[in-house]
Amino acid sequence: MSKAQFQSFDETADPTQGGPRVALLRAALARHGVDGFIVPRADEHQNEYVPACAERLAWLTGFTGSAGTAIVLRDSAAIFVDGRYTIQVVDQVDGTVLAPQSLIDNPPETWLSTHLKKGDRLGYDPWLHTPAQVERLDKAVTGAGATLVALDNNPIDAVWADRRAPHFGQIALYRDALAGRDVTGKLADIRGAMKDAAALLVSDPHAMAWTFNIRGDDVGHTPLPLGFALLPREGRPTLYLDGRKLSNSVRDALEALADIVEPTRLTGDLAALGAGGGVVMFDAATVPQKLKSAVTDAGGRAEMVADPIALMKAAKTQAERQGSRDAHRRDAAAVVRFLAWFDREAPKGGLTEIDAVEALESFRRDTGLLKDVSFPTIAGFGPHAAIPHYRVTTASNRSIGQGMFLIDSGAQYEDGTTDITRTVVVGDASVEMRDRFTRVLKGHIAIARSVFPQGVSGAQLDSFARQFLWQAGLDFDHGTGHGVGAYLSVHEGPQRIAKTGTVALVEGMILSNEPGYYKAGHWGIRIENLLLVESREISGAERPMLGFETLTFAPIDLKLVEAGLLTMEERTWLDAYHETVRAIVSPLVEPDVRSWLEHATRPLAEA
Repeated sequence: MSKAQFQSFDETADPTQGGPRVALLRAALARHGVDGFIVPRADEHQNEYVPACAERLAWLTGFTGSAGTAIVLRDSAAIFVDGRYTIQVVDQVDGTVLAPQSLIDNPPETWLSTHLKKGDRLGYDPWLHTPAQVERLDKAVTGAGATLVALDNNPIDAVWADRRAPHFGQIALYRDALAGRDVTGKLADIRGAMKDAAALLVSDPHAMAWTFNIRGDDVGHTPLPLGFALLPREGRPTLYLDGRKLSNSVRDALEALADIVEPTRLTGDLAALGAGGGVVMFDAATVPQKLKSAVTDAGGRAEMVADPIALMKAAKTQAERQGSRDAHRRDAAAVVRFLAWFDREAPKGGLTEIDAVEALESFRRDTGLLKDVSFPTIAGFGPHAAIPHYRVTTASNRSIGQGMFLIDSGAQYEDGTTDITRTVVVGDASVEMRDRFTRVLKGHIAIARSVFPQGVSGAQLDSFARQFLWQAGLDFDHGTGHGVGAYLSVHEGPQRIAKTGTVALVEGMILSNEPGYYKAGHWGIRIENLLLVESREISGAERPMLGFETLTFAPIDLKLVEAGLLTMEERTWLDAYHETVRAIVSPLVEPDVRSWLEHATRPLAEA
């Protein structure tokens, strides 16, 4: 792997360019006859990972996080981020040009109410905002005596001189043996959830990929084919896919299931449904305002719902569950090889964060089955570890010395998606490091050992992970866990373990378990495994119960564990987990790595 890969969009998104680029945008806005513009970090599908040509927020501001919004007015501008990015936004954005704001404490709607002037016209791109987002913005803008204006063309595209062309990755069929279900059965289930709608517009490419058992290569790290699908209550579905993505064999296979047309046909087809008075069901979380308007402007009715495919996709089939187990065991061997290598090389000095990223990906590529990393690896030493979503570049690359090192990474294999975080110490750990690490570990164990009745949501479990930090007046500003797809997105909804995780957990869902603690400017801690929701038989139970099967297998650094803070049950869990890691991984690695693993997974009493 070349270090040139780290000179990616992160470094072309230069904070020093914020002023000139905002000036270019303001000139373009004047030509459009508007006084401001909203720049979300979004594409036409509200994807987490977007094509390079859709990285408008990064180009304009320098901010490369996965979520954020900028607003540029004639005489003021701001960028809004959540708690994951409060440190990163200060490092990446020129605060004299775009004032950083909390997405929670001072959201765009609140900021607009005090910065818009009466009579102002605020522009937005209707392909990049959902109807709910537009409704909130319109309320705030109207309340300020201004007008929200949908623009036909995004003004950033006109001034972004070196904007990349769209990428047309080839679409591949995903074998039924890996999916566990064929397309016909999935379509029948989806139609059963459509109620009185004439059609369902599938705007989330993950849902489209799952429904039609296809995968693609249009965005980084997630095997997505970008496109839309229209599923009528009766008759053949239509797939809106660029023909350049389809080989003859793939086209032939898909045409046995659906009509395939170019995406430029979509708005016209929706307008035709609307003109006939049709009811079209839309996924409220991902559909662009542009497509809803195509139906309603023609006289039809748009029914905004939670995507009915999301829960079907989230509950993995038996084949997907087994594929995930296989992928995690393969991945465990690569991660253990990396940890053994790091433990040997880091104390010598000379390693950098980029060296660690490259080494871990190399061990994964040695499996011969790696398709891609499932997200840009987070490898942070010292203060960089305190940035939850830090991404190393050649400009930020830090030498690894004595102290805390955090690496959060994952892989895409055809049979499963992985995500694991380990925090290790080079040299000796301080008393404070051990205390904080152990509190995070206790929370991790509390989630892993949870048993709960059917109907319980992730929000009800979230505090289990935080309670030991709370006891010391501490917390972390991200969710405890996110859903994970089956050779799809490493961050999958609707399931999550978080304060906002209102969806009930069901058997077959995969989630992460990743509490953390971050001492800004010094070091950070996160411990992450993936979990599979499983049924639990409990003698005398009066209702169906659920629990978690741990899928991830790699040692937890015993040098950071303060054994005296653990209960007997927690010590037993840690020893049993390490015994399982040793049993699963030892046969998969070389003798020297096996010897290292024996020591790394020794009983806590011997540590």
